[in-house]
Amino acid sequence: MILFFGTRPGKTKTEVLHKVSCPYCQKLGTLKAHTTPNYFHLFWIPIFKISTSNIAECSHCRTTYLQIEFAEEMKRALTNK
Repeated sequence: MILFFGTRPGKTKTEVLHKVSCPYCQKLGTLKAHTTPNYFHLFWIPIFKISTSNIAECSHCRTTYLQIEFAEEMKRALTNK
């Protein structure tokens, strides 16, 4: 019997962080947070979520922040949603 299993990303959700300023250019409301879950799958069917990755991007200066680089106000804005 052959089993096909592995990991695969889910659908990315994007939300604008309206009351958060960019740490680099200090513009308010220009950050967009992209959240992507990663699933374990069996026969291309997602079984359970393994992890979630968060990335934020400023639409003004195009600076990209990984989850470990998030400022405290960015973390609070994501957890309050």
